[in-house]
Amino acid sequence: MSSFNGDSMDDFKGLRITQLDDDNEDEETAMEPVNIDEFDDDDEDDEEDYEPVTLGFVESPRFPWSIHRHLFPNLAGGVPAWLDPVNLPSGKSILCDLCEKPMQFVLQLYAPIMDKESTFHRSLFLFMCPSMSCLLRDQHEQWKRAPEKAMRSMKVFRCQLPRVNPFYSSEAPKHDGTDKPLGNGAPLCTWCGTWKGNQLCSGCKSARYCSPTHQTLHWRMGHKTECQQLRAVIETSDSDPANNGVDLTQKQKVASKSLWKEFVVIHEDESEYDTEMSGDDEIAKSLVSTREVNDQMKSLMNDYEGDADKKIWVDFQQRVAKAPEQVLRYSRSSGAKPLWPMASGRASKSEIPNCKSCGGSLCFEFQVMPQLLFFFGGKNDRESLDWATIVVYTCANSCDSSLSYKEEFVWVQLYSQTT
Repeated sequence: MSSFNGDSMDDFKGLRITQLDDDNEDEETAMEPVNIDEFDDDDEDDEEDYEPVTLGFVESPRFPWSIHRHLFPNLAGGVPAWLDPVNLPSGKSILCDLCEKPMQFVLQLYAPIMDKESTFHRSLFLFMCPSMSCLLRDQHEQWKRAPEKAMRSMKVFRCQLPRVNPFYSSEAPKHDGTDKPLGNGAPLCTWCGTWKGNQLCSGCKSARYCSPTHQTLHWRMGHKTECQQLRAVIETSDSDPANNGVDLTQKQKVASKSLWKEFVVIHEDESEYDTEMSGDDEIAKSLVSTREVNDQMKSLMNDYEGDADKKIWVDFQQRVAKAPEQVLRYSRSSGAKPLWPMASGRASKSEIPNCKSCGGSLCFEFQVMPQLLFFFGGKNDRESLDWATIVVYTCANSCDSSLSYKEEFVWVQLYSQTT
Protein backbone atom coordinates (compact mmCIF):
# COMPACT_ATOMS: atom_id res chain seq x y z
CA MET A 1 0.00 0.00 0.00
CA SER A 2 1.38 3.41 -0.92
CA SER A 3 1.05 5.00 2.49
CA PHE A 4 3.26 6.90 4.91
CA ASN A 5 6.69 5.88 3.68
CA GLY A 6 8.92 8.16 5.70
CA ASP A 7 9.17 10.95 3.09
CA SER A 8 9.30 14.48 4.43
CA MET A 9 6.01 16.24 5.02
CA ASP A 10 6.95 18.83 2.36
CA ASP A 11 6.51 16.10 -0.25
CA PHE A 12 2.86 15.56 0.68
CA LYS A 13 0.95 18.39 -0.91
CA GLY A 14 -2.78 18.20 -1.61
CA LEU A 15 -4.66 14.96 -1.36
CA ARG A 16 -3.91 11.36 -2.20
CA ILE A 17 -5.61 7.98 -2.11
CA THR A 18 -3.37 5.15 -1.01
CA GLN A 19 -3.08 1.91 -2.96
CA LEU A 20 -3.21 -1.36 -1.06
CA ASP A 21 -0.55 -4.07 -0.98
CA ASP A 22 1.95 -2.27 -3.20
CA ASP A 23 5.18 -4.25 -2.84
CA ASN A 24 7.18 -2.18 -5.31
CA GLU A 25 6.99 1.51 -4.53
CA ASP A 26 4.80 4.12 -2.88
CA GLU A 27 2.76 6.46 -5.00
CA GLU A 28 0.95 9.69 -4.28
CA THR A 29 -1.73 11.29 -6.41
CA ALA A 30 -1.42 15.01 -5.81
CA MET A 31 -4.49 17.14 -6.32
CA GLU A 32 -4.87 20.87 -6.82
CA PRO A 33 -6.57 22.98 -4.12
CA VAL A 34 -10.34 22.89 -4.16
CA ASN A 35 -12.20 25.66 -5.94
CA ILE A 36 -15.59 25.64 -4.26
CA ASP A 37 -17.14 27.74 -7.02
CA GLU A 38 -16.84 24.94 -9.58
CA PHE A 39 -19.89 22.73 -9.19
CA ASP A 40 -22.29 21.09 -11.58
CA ASP A 41 -25.32 23.06 -12.63
CA ASP A 42 -28.08 22.18 -15.05
CA ASP A 43 -27.34 25.37 -17.00
CA GLU A 44 -23.68 24.54 -17.51
CA ASP A 45 -22.19 23.08 -20.68
CA ASP A 46 -22.34 19.28 -20.60
CA GLU A 47 -18.86 18.91 -22.10
CA GLU A 48 -16.35 17.37 -19.67
CA ASP A 49 -13.41 19.50 -18.53
CA TYR A 50 -11.31 16.34 -18.14
CA GLU A 51 -9.80 17.22 -14.80
CA PRO A 52 -7.34 14.62 -13.47
CA VAL A 53 -9.30 11.58 -12.28
CA THR A 54 -8.19 8.60 -10.23
CA LEU A 55 -10.02 5.38 -11.10
CA GLY A 56 -10.75 2.71 -8.51
CA PHE A 57 -10.77 -1.04 -9.24
CA VAL A 58 -11.47 -3.97 -6.94
CA GLU A 59 -9.48 -7.11 -6.31
CA SER A 60 -9.35 -9.76 -3.58
CA PRO A 61 -7.02 -8.97 -0.66
CA ARG A 62 -3.55 -10.46 -1.16
CA PHE A 63 -2.95 -10.90 2.57
CA PRO A 64 -5.45 -11.27 5.44
CA TRP A 65 -3.68 -8.56 7.44
CA SER A 66 -3.79 -5.98 4.64
CA ILE A 67 -7.42 -5.01 5.37
CA HIS A 68 -6.94 -4.09 9.02
CA ARG A 69 -7.52 -0.52 10.15
CA HIS A 70 -3.93 0.24 11.18
CA LEU A 71 -2.89 -0.13 7.51
CA PHE A 72 -5.49 2.45 6.42
CA PRO A 73 -7.08 0.34 3.67
CA ASN A 74 -9.40 1.17 0.79
CA LEU A 75 -12.20 -1.41 0.91
CA ALA A 76 -15.43 -2.39 -0.83
CA GLY A 77 -17.89 -4.89 0.61
CA GLY A 78 -17.43 -6.99 3.71
CA VAL A 79 -17.08 -4.89 6.86
CA PRO A 80 -15.47 -1.48 7.40
CA ALA A 81 -12.06 -0.93 8.96
CA TRP A 82 -13.03 2.02 11.14
CA LEU A 83 -10.45 4.82 11.34
CA ASP A 84 -11.55 5.86 14.83
CA PRO A 85 -12.32 2.37 16.19
CA VAL A 86 -14.02 3.56 19.38
CA ASN A 87 -16.32 6.51 18.69
CA LEU A 88 -18.41 4.94 15.93
CA PRO A 89 -21.66 6.31 14.47
CA SER A 90 -24.61 5.24 16.57
CA GLY A 91 -28.32 5.69 17.12
CA LYS A 92 -30.48 6.62 14.16
CA SER A 93 -27.47 7.60 12.06
CA ILE A 94 -26.72 3.92 11.36
CA LEU A 95 -30.27 3.20 10.17
CA CYS A 96 -31.97 3.58 6.83
CA ASP A 97 -34.34 6.45 7.54
CA LEU A 98 -37.04 4.78 5.44
CA CYS A 99 -37.21 1.19 6.70
CA GLU A 100 -35.30 1.86 9.97
CA LYS A 101 -33.00 -1.14 9.50
CA PRO A 102 -29.21 -0.91 9.86
CA MET A 103 -27.46 0.10 6.66
CA GLN A 104 -24.90 -2.12 4.94
CA PHE A 105 -21.28 -1.21 4.25
CA VAL A 106 -20.51 -0.31 0.62
CA LEU A 107 -16.94 1.03 0.61
CA GLN A 108 -14.35 3.19 2.31
CA LEU A 109 -11.56 5.38 0.94
CA TYR A 110 -8.44 6.54 2.72
CA ALA A 111 -7.96 10.11 1.46
CA PRO A 112 -5.75 12.21 3.76
CA ILE A 113 -5.12 15.89 3.14
CA MET A 114 -1.53 16.57 3.97
CA ASP A 115 -1.56 20.36 4.23
CA LYS A 116 -3.75 20.26 7.34
CA GLU A 117 -2.67 18.71 10.64
CA SER A 118 -6.11 17.40 11.61
CA THR A 119 -6.50 15.51 8.30
CA PHE A 120 -3.21 13.60 8.39
CA HIS A 121 -5.43 10.51 8.49
CA ARG A 122 -8.78 10.87 6.70
CA SER A 123 -11.25 8.22 5.55
CA LEU A 124 -14.70 8.30 3.94
CA PHE A 125 -17.24 5.55 4.62
CA LEU A 126 -20.29 4.88 2.41
CA PHE A 127 -23.29 2.85 3.61
CA MET A 128 -26.67 2.09 2.10
CA CYS A 129 -29.82 0.09 2.62
CA PRO A 130 -29.75 -2.97 0.31
CA SER A 131 -33.45 -2.54 -0.47
CA MET A 132 -34.20 -1.20 -3.95
CA SER A 133 -37.60 0.03 -2.80
CA CYS A 134 -35.89 2.25 -0.22
CA LEU A 135 -33.43 3.51 -2.84
CA LEU A 136 -36.29 4.44 -5.17
CA ARG A 137 -37.86 6.51 -2.40
CA ASP A 138 -34.48 7.99 -1.51
CA GLN A 139 -34.08 9.69 -4.90
CA HIS A 140 -37.05 11.91 -4.09
CA GLU A 141 -35.95 12.58 -0.51
CA GLN A 142 -32.50 13.85 -1.50
CA TRP A 143 -34.04 17.01 -2.98
CA LYS A 144 -35.46 18.07 0.38
CA ARG A 145 -33.77 20.94 2.19
CA ALA A 146 -33.98 22.39 5.70
CA PRO A 147 -36.22 22.88 7.57
CA GLU A 148 -37.73 19.78 5.93
CA LYS A 149 -35.71 16.73 6.94
CA ALA A 150 -34.79 14.30 4.17
CA MET A 151 -35.24 10.57 4.80
CA ARG A 152 -32.22 8.82 3.32
CA SER A 153 -31.36 5.18 2.60
CA MET A 154 -27.73 6.04 1.83
CA LYS A 155 -25.23 7.89 4.03
CA VAL A 156 -21.56 8.80 3.95
CA PHE A 157 -19.36 9.59 6.96
CA ARG A 158 -16.02 11.39 7.14
CA CYS A 159 -13.50 10.63 9.88
CA GLN A 160 -10.12 12.32 10.31
CA LEU A 161 -7.28 12.21 12.82
CA PRO A 162 -4.02 14.10 13.34
CA ARG A 163 -0.71 12.28 13.04
CA VAL A 164 -0.44 12.01 16.83
CA ASN A 165 -3.58 10.25 18.07
CA PRO A 166 -4.60 7.51 20.55
CA PHE A 167 -5.10 4.79 17.93
CA TYR A 168 -2.06 4.68 15.64
CA SER A 169 1.69 5.09 15.73
CA SER A 170 3.04 8.27 14.19
CA GLU A 171 5.56 6.11 12.33
CA ALA A 172 4.84 4.60 8.92
CA PRO A 173 3.57 1.00 8.95
CA LYS A 174 5.88 -1.68 7.56
CA HIS A 175 3.19 -3.57 5.64
CA ASP A 176 4.79 -6.92 6.35
CA GLY A 177 2.21 -8.41 8.69
CA THR A 178 3.93 -7.22 11.89
CA ASP A 179 2.12 -3.89 12.28
CA LYS A 180 -0.33 -3.60 15.15
CA PRO A 181 -2.78 -0.92 16.32
CA LEU A 182 -2.24 0.83 19.65
CA GLY A 183 -5.38 -0.65 21.20
CA ASN A 184 -8.61 -2.50 20.70
CA GLY A 185 -11.69 -1.07 19.03
CA ALA A 186 -15.24 -0.95 20.32
CA PRO A 187 -17.15 -4.26 20.45
CA LEU A 188 -18.99 -4.74 17.16
CA CYS A 189 -22.29 -6.35 16.25
CA THR A 190 -21.94 -10.13 16.09
CA TRP A 191 -24.36 -10.29 13.17
CA CYS A 192 -23.08 -7.58 10.80
CA GLY A 193 -19.60 -6.83 12.15
CA THR A 194 -20.18 -3.23 11.12
CA TRP A 195 -21.79 -1.15 13.83
CA LYS A 196 -21.07 -0.91 17.55
CA GLY A 197 -22.56 -3.80 19.54
CA ASN A 198 -24.22 -1.83 22.31
CA GLN A 199 -26.79 -4.52 23.12
CA LEU A 200 -25.61 -7.68 24.88
CA CYS A 201 -27.41 -11.02 24.51
CA SER A 202 -29.11 -11.61 27.87
CA GLY A 203 -28.59 -15.37 27.56
CA CYS A 204 -24.94 -16.03 26.69
CA LYS A 205 -23.82 -12.48 27.49
CA SER A 206 -21.33 -12.89 24.69
CA ALA A 207 -23.07 -11.98 21.42
CA ARG A 208 -23.50 -8.27 20.83
CA TYR A 209 -25.87 -6.42 18.53
CA CYS A 210 -26.24 -2.99 17.00
CA SER A 211 -30.02 -3.27 16.84
CA PRO A 212 -33.00 -5.50 17.74
CA THR A 213 -33.26 -6.29 14.00
CA HIS A 214 -29.87 -7.99 13.91
CA GLN A 215 -30.43 -9.73 17.23
CA THR A 216 -33.63 -11.25 15.86
CA LEU A 217 -31.93 -12.33 12.63
CA HIS A 218 -29.08 -13.98 14.53
CA TRP A 219 -31.48 -15.78 16.85
CA ARG A 220 -33.47 -17.18 13.94
CA MET A 221 -30.32 -18.22 12.06
CA GLY A 222 -29.05 -20.47 14.84
CA HIS A 223 -28.01 -18.39 17.83
CA LYS A 224 -30.86 -19.92 19.83
CA THR A 225 -28.90 -23.19 19.97
CA GLU A 226 -25.49 -21.57 20.05
CA CYS A 227 -26.55 -19.37 22.96
CA GLN A 228 -27.22 -22.40 25.17
CA GLN A 229 -23.83 -23.87 24.30
CA LEU A 230 -22.03 -20.62 25.05
CA ARG A 231 -23.76 -20.31 28.40
CA ALA A 232 -22.48 -23.74 29.38
CA VAL A 233 -18.93 -22.78 28.39
CA ILE A 234 -19.08 -19.47 30.23
CA GLU A 235 -20.31 -21.11 33.43
CA THR A 236 -17.17 -23.25 33.52
CA SER A 237 -14.79 -20.47 32.45
CA ASP A 238 -13.19 -17.61 34.34
CA SER A 239 -13.28 -15.30 31.31
CA ASP A 240 -15.44 -12.22 31.21
CA PRO A 241 -17.66 -12.48 28.08
CA ALA A 242 -18.59 -8.82 28.24
CA ASN A 243 -14.97 -7.78 27.74
CA ASN A 244 -14.87 -8.48 24.01
CA GLY A 245 -13.43 -5.40 22.40
CA VAL A 246 -12.35 -5.96 18.83
CA ASP A 247 -8.68 -6.80 18.39
CA LEU A 248 -8.22 -5.84 14.76
CA THR A 249 -5.03 -7.82 14.42
CA GLN A 250 -7.53 -10.64 13.95
CA LYS A 251 -10.58 -10.74 11.73
CA GLN A 252 -13.90 -10.82 13.54
CA LYS A 253 -16.20 -13.65 12.57
CA VAL A 254 -19.47 -12.26 11.23
CA ALA A 255 -22.67 -14.28 11.44
CA SER A 256 -24.49 -12.63 8.54
CA LYS A 257 -24.24 -14.30 5.13
CA SER A 258 -25.78 -11.38 3.26
CA LEU A 259 -22.86 -8.93 3.32
CA TRP A 260 -21.37 -8.03 -0.03
CA LYS A 261 -18.18 -9.81 -1.04
CA GLU A 262 -15.04 -8.23 0.36
CA PHE A 263 -12.52 -6.48 -1.90
CA VAL A 264 -9.66 -4.04 -1.65
CA VAL A 265 -9.80 -0.97 -3.87
CA ILE A 266 -6.71 -0.22 -5.93
CA HIS A 267 -6.23 2.90 -8.03
CA GLU A 268 -4.83 4.07 -11.34
CA ASP A 269 -4.80 7.43 -13.09
CA GLU A 270 -7.43 7.62 -15.82
CA SER A 271 -4.75 8.92 -18.18
CA GLU A 272 -3.22 5.44 -18.14
CA TYR A 273 -6.28 4.21 -20.08
CA ASP A 274 -6.19 6.65 -23.00
CA THR A 275 -5.68 3.76 -25.41
CA GLU A 276 -8.19 1.45 -27.06
CA MET A 277 -9.62 -1.30 -24.88
CA SER A 278 -8.41 -4.81 -25.73
CA GLY A 279 -11.01 -6.90 -27.53
CA ASP A 280 -9.75 -9.95 -25.64
CA ASP A 281 -10.85 -8.70 -22.24
CA GLU A 282 -13.73 -11.04 -21.38
CA ILE A 283 -14.33 -9.41 -18.01
CA ALA A 284 -14.64 -6.02 -19.65
CA LYS A 285 -17.11 -7.43 -22.16
CA SER A 286 -19.30 -8.87 -19.42
CA LEU A 287 -19.16 -5.65 -17.41
CA VAL A 288 -20.34 -3.32 -20.13
CA SER A 289 -22.80 -5.92 -21.52
CA THR A 290 -26.00 -4.21 -22.63
CA ARG A 291 -24.67 -0.78 -21.66
CA GLU A 292 -21.53 -0.90 -23.79
CA VAL A 293 -20.77 1.70 -26.38
CA ASN A 294 -20.94 0.02 -29.77
CA ASP A 295 -20.32 1.32 -33.25
CA GLN A 296 -24.01 1.85 -33.92
CA MET A 297 -24.37 4.18 -30.91
CA LYS A 298 -21.28 6.13 -31.95
CA SER A 299 -22.65 6.60 -35.46
CA LEU A 300 -25.90 7.99 -34.04
CA MET A 301 -24.22 10.68 -31.96
CA ASN A 302 -25.52 13.50 -34.13
CA ASP A 303 -29.06 12.16 -33.87
CA TYR A 304 -28.89 12.43 -30.09
CA GLU A 305 -28.21 16.16 -30.02
CA GLY A 306 -31.89 16.83 -29.37
CA ASP A 307 -32.08 14.27 -26.60
CA ALA A 308 -29.87 15.27 -23.65
CA ASP A 309 -30.22 11.96 -21.84
CA LYS A 310 -29.17 9.88 -24.84
CA LYS A 311 -26.24 12.12 -25.75
CA ILE A 312 -24.88 12.20 -22.20
CA TRP A 313 -25.34 8.44 -21.99
CA VAL A 314 -23.17 7.92 -25.06
CA ASP A 315 -20.54 10.38 -23.78
CA PHE A 316 -20.55 8.57 -20.45
CA GLN A 317 -20.12 5.16 -22.06
CA GLN A 318 -17.35 6.32 -24.36
CA ARG A 319 -15.30 7.56 -21.44
CA VAL A 320 -16.03 4.58 -19.17
CA ALA A 321 -15.26 2.12 -21.98
CA LYS A 322 -11.57 3.04 -21.67
CA ALA A 323 -11.53 1.17 -18.35
CA PRO A 324 -14.86 -0.68 -18.04
CA GLU A 325 -13.91 -2.41 -14.78
CA GLN A 326 -13.74 0.87 -12.89
CA VAL A 327 -15.98 0.97 -9.82
CA LEU A 328 -14.93 4.40 -8.61
CA ARG A 329 -13.97 7.82 -9.95
CA TYR A 330 -12.12 10.15 -7.58
CA SER A 331 -11.03 13.76 -8.01
CA ARG A 332 -10.95 16.56 -5.48
CA SER A 333 -9.09 18.88 -7.83
CA SER A 334 -10.28 22.31 -8.84
CA GLY A 335 -13.13 22.09 -11.33
CA ALA A 336 -13.70 18.36 -10.81
CA LYS A 337 -17.23 17.19 -11.63
CA PRO A 338 -19.07 13.89 -11.58
CA LEU A 339 -19.37 11.95 -14.82
CA TRP A 340 -23.15 11.81 -15.09
CA PRO A 341 -24.74 8.95 -17.08
CA MET A 342 -27.92 10.98 -17.72
CA ALA A 343 -29.07 14.57 -17.84
CA SER A 344 -32.16 13.92 -15.73
CA GLY A 345 -31.64 13.34 -12.04
CA ARG A 346 -28.34 15.21 -11.79
CA ALA A 347 -27.52 17.41 -8.81
CA SER A 348 -27.28 21.11 -9.61
CA LYS A 349 -25.24 23.61 -7.64
CA SER A 350 -28.34 24.85 -5.85
CA GLU A 351 -29.24 21.34 -4.76
CA ILE A 352 -25.97 20.65 -2.94
CA PRO A 353 -26.47 21.68 0.71
CA ASN A 354 -23.91 23.29 2.95
CA CYS A 355 -21.77 21.34 5.41
CA LYS A 356 -23.80 20.22 8.42
CA SER A 357 -20.89 20.91 10.75
CA CYS A 358 -19.41 24.25 9.70
CA GLY A 359 -21.98 25.60 7.25
CA GLY A 360 -19.40 25.90 4.49
CA SER A 361 -19.60 24.68 0.91
CA LEU A 362 -19.38 21.06 -0.19
CA CYS A 363 -17.31 19.89 -3.13
CA PHE A 364 -17.40 16.78 -5.29
CA GLU A 365 -14.95 14.12 -4.09
CA PHE A 366 -15.85 10.77 -5.65
CA GLN A 367 -18.54 8.75 -7.38
CA VAL A 368 -19.38 5.05 -7.32
CA MET A 369 -20.06 3.37 -10.64
CA PRO A 370 -22.75 0.74 -11.30
CA GLN A 371 -19.99 -1.77 -12.17
CA LEU A 372 -19.51 -2.33 -8.44
CA LEU A 373 -22.78 -4.25 -8.43
CA PHE A 374 -21.27 -6.75 -10.88
CA PHE A 375 -18.55 -7.60 -8.34
CA PHE A 376 -21.06 -7.65 -5.50
CA GLY A 377 -23.01 -10.30 -7.41
CA GLY A 378 -25.99 -8.13 -8.26
CA LYS A 379 -28.89 -9.60 -10.22
CA ASN A 380 -30.94 -8.13 -13.04
CA ASP A 381 -34.43 -8.69 -11.65
CA ARG A 382 -36.77 -5.85 -10.80
CA GLU A 383 -36.23 -6.00 -7.04
CA SER A 384 -32.43 -6.07 -7.18
CA LEU A 385 -30.37 -3.07 -6.16
CA ASP A 386 -29.30 -0.86 -9.07
CA TRP A 387 -28.05 2.66 -9.67
CA ALA A 388 -26.66 4.82 -12.46
CA THR A 389 -24.09 6.51 -10.21
CA ILE A 390 -23.64 7.49 -6.56
CA VAL A 391 -21.95 10.86 -6.02
CA VAL A 392 -20.35 11.97 -2.76
CA TYR A 393 -19.84 15.62 -1.81
CA THR A 394 -17.71 16.54 1.22
CA CYS A 395 -16.86 19.68 3.16
CA ALA A 396 -14.50 21.77 1.02
CA ASN A 397 -12.55 22.68 4.16
CA SER A 398 -12.72 19.17 5.66
CA CYS A 399 -13.75 20.86 8.88
CA ASP A 400 -13.33 19.53 12.40
CA SER A 401 -16.13 19.05 14.90
CA SER A 402 -16.89 17.26 18.14
CA LEU A 403 -18.13 14.19 16.25
CA SER A 404 -15.58 11.58 15.17
CA TYR A 405 -17.76 10.65 12.19
CA LYS A 406 -19.31 13.59 10.41
CA GLU A 407 -22.08 12.92 7.91
CA GLU A 408 -21.45 14.31 4.44
CA PHE A 409 -23.81 14.47 1.45
CA VAL A 410 -24.50 11.70 -1.03
CA TRP A 411 -26.56 11.95 -4.22
CA VAL A 412 -27.90 8.94 -6.10
CA GLN A 413 -28.90 8.94 -9.76
CA LEU A 414 -31.06 6.02 -10.85
CA TYR A 415 -31.75 4.72 -14.33
CA SER A 416 -35.47 4.82 -13.59
CA GLN A 417 -36.68 8.17 -12.32
CA THR A 418 -40.04 6.81 -11.23
CA THR A 419 -41.13 4.51 -8.45
